[in-house]
Amino acid sequence: MEEMEEELKCPVCGSFYREPIILPCSHNLCQACARNILVQTPESESPQSRRASGSGVSDYDYLDLDKMSLYSEADSGYGSYGGFASAPTTPCQKSPNGVRVFPPAMPPPATHLSPALAPVPRNSCITCPQCHRSLILDDRGLRGFPKNRVLEGVIDRYQQSKAAALKCQLCEKAPKEATVMCEQCDVFYCDPCRLRCHPPRGPLAKHRLVPPAQGRVSRRLSPRKVSTCTDHELENHSMYCVQCKMPVCYQCLEEGKHSSHEVKALGAMWKLHKSQLSQALNGLSDRAKEAKEFLVQLRNMVQQIQENSVEFEACLVAQCDALIDALNRRKAQLLARVNKEHEHKLKVVRDQISHCTVKLRQTTGLMEYCLEVIKENDPSGFLQISDALIRRVHLTEDQWGKGTLTPRMTTDFDLSLDNSPLLQSIHQLDFVQMKVQRRNCDAIHFQTTKASSPVPATPILQLEECCTHNNSATLSWKQPPLSTVPAEGYILELDDGSGGQFREVYVGKETMCTVDGLHFNSTYNARVKAFNKTGVSQYSKTLVLQTSEDTDSEEQTLPFPVPSERLPLRRMSPFSSTLNLQPSFPGRSYFDFRSSPHQLSLHSSLQSLNAPGCNFEPQSAPYSQLVDIKKLLAVAWFAFDPGSAHSDIIFSNDNLTVTCSSYDDRVVLGKTGFSKGVHYWEITVDRYDNHPDPAFGVARMDVMKDVMLGKDDKAWAMYVDNNRSWFMHNNSHTNRTEGGIAKGATIGVLLDLNRKTLTFFINDEQQGPIAFENMEGLFFPAVSLNRNVQVTLHTGLPVPDFYSSRASIA
Repeated sequence: MEEMEEELKCPVCGSFYREPIILPCSHNLCQACARNILVQTPESESPQSRRASGSGVSDYDYLDLDKMSLYSEADSGYGSYGGFASAPTTPCQKSPNGVRVFPPAMPPPATHLSPALAPVPRNSCITCPQCHRSLILDDRGLRGFPKNRVLEGVIDRYQQSKAAALKCQLCEKAPKEATVMCEQCDVFYCDPCRLRCHPPRGPLAKHRLVPPAQGRVSRRLSPRKVSTCTDHELENHSMYCVQCKMPVCYQCLEEGKHSSHEVKALGAMWKLHKSQLSQALNGLSDRAKEAKEFLVQLRNMVQQIQENSVEFEACLVAQCDALIDALNRRKAQLLARVNKEHEHKLKVVRDQISHCTVKLRQTTGLMEYCLEVIKENDPSGFLQISDALIRRVHLTEDQWGKGTLTPRMTTDFDLSLDNSPLLQSIHQLDFVQMKVQRRNCDAIHFQTTKASSPVPATPILQLEECCTHNNSATLSWKQPPLSTVPAEGYILELDDGSGGQFREVYVGKETMCTVDGLHFNSTYNARVKAFNKTGVSQYSKTLVLQTSEDTDSEEQTLPFPVPSERLPLRRMSPFSSTLNLQPSFPGRSYFDFRSSPHQLSLHSSLQSLNAPGCNFEPQSAPYSQLVDIKKLLAVAWFAFDPGSAHSDIIFSNDNLTVTCSSYDDRVVLGKTGFSKGVHYWEITVDRYDNHPDPAFGVARMDVMKDVMLGKDDKAWAMYVDNNRSWFMHNNSHTNRTEGGIAKGATIGVLLDLNRKTLTFFINDEQQGPIAFENMEGLFFPAVSLNRNVQVTLHTGLPVPDFYSSRASIA
């Protein structure tokens, strides 16, 4: 019952309804509150005056409400409390909930009439405080609205049920608690008042006295007064007009007000509507039941979230503590090595000090002795020992020869701690990986509690489908043919290309994955394992991936068969600039089996591929005849990427030619990203109308796609028109250079990540100085253009000769 209280309160006064009336919009108001919010409409704006003047309806389309001159919000122009079509000259006040109240121009005359019978101002308007619908009252005023006696009955029962204790109704001062109720008198009595006012004798002896609680129930069940007709107050409602949807009396029917309407018995319609309301309540009850169950579920989720948070935090703390412990152990080992080196250096230096001290003392003694011998005046005695002394002096001097006075140990410690991989690993440790680790922990837990349930079999890498292309690697795997234990997912891991620890690059149900954004000229190890609710399988055999090396000859593509019906899942590398995968040519890498039973090798073997008759043919599909590997060059072949481009970019020619459908600049990126090496590509201008200024350069993956290249800090570009060019980064324009482009022009872009520079060329001539320096990270070729430009991309080009010679000289 308490939840129903808001339904029983007036939206104007905020208290329980008193004599509620029903507005045509089906909302309720206290009769007194309805009178308080009446607003007088100017005569010129009343619907009667508009119709009399014959003016057009324009914005107002009046609605004839049956038997009442009431008009909707569209009729009067009053749509909210905030303002009216014509404000009254007297300032308006506001009720407690913000409804405008029109104050009378002069004090109302004294009257003893009830609020419903008191006269209302002419052309009065009332606005529903809930739906903001405005209505013009007719001559009957508020009497034209029916009274909601059902709502009154509900409020009475609610207030009676809320009473803490029933009090005596005849106590003069402080009412005492009632002990009985007389059903005939309908009065609650305490014991003293019952003996005084309702003695059990005479006619009162036949009255029935019941306990107060039973009397409350009987009072609730007592019939209320029958509602009367609003037009004929002495007539009770006896029929129901289906078209007007309102009860009517017999006299209304006699007067012919509803002659053309369908009229039914009031009792029958009462039962029918009660049945419809009950059916509607059944559906609402089901929704309420579902809502309660949903709330229980949400409360359980709150508790589960708290428990999982504690568990996850404990797992995180344990893992971090394990890392800290491992780091402390390693720290102790490194400190032990430093102390050992320290003691070794001190021992060597101290031994050399001791040795030099002894020799210096002997040398000093010999020198003093020789000086004393020189002081002697006996020539014959001097000559007898001089030859021996001279030999001793020379011998001692030779003992202090080369290397004797050189320290045998340096003061520097030849120990260099390389902590950058570990710091990078710490920086890359995130909660995505932690979730996988937590699932592994859970899998281990399930394995210990359910040892009888088997883990999945070890996956098998499908070498015939594994390949690399530019800086992407595609790996494929499958479950063993005879495996009976299903796997819920797989975890693919790669190392950092330097023999470091493995890291997860993919977790999911797919059996093929492509990793993008990797480095050139590196070697990586890949492995995969399966998992289910029981635990994780053993790792597969490790696949060694050899990336490309720089040579000086032309590059060609070697085909590698990959089933076209299997589209690999593409994943960006989580290692950013620390991982890269690239074959020795832009097509597909070849592989062979190494002798180790735990390792497979996917690499470019120049010697084996150049061997006579070396035609590699796997079982799944034949390979093309191999080309001369000496003609291969480590350059990148790529096209524009439709997946990351702006939607206005138009692609053609196998995504090598692009234009735009918009007059605004739009950005398109290349499919390949670079983080190492020297890379050169060219772009030819196929169409150039109305002198636009396209931009060419490199950008990050998250560059803005709807502005000119170089407007944000994620792009480094040169934009050029038909006369001159500028360099731009982060909306900063520098190095204006004469010389523009036209149809047929060629723009070259040289990204030297070894020297960390970006240089531009127009028609094989360098355009301005080096455009940008300190280029570090992962960069994608990029172009911005509008509909006046069409360009074509040319890749797989060697670095210009003059730049190679200049770089070698530098």
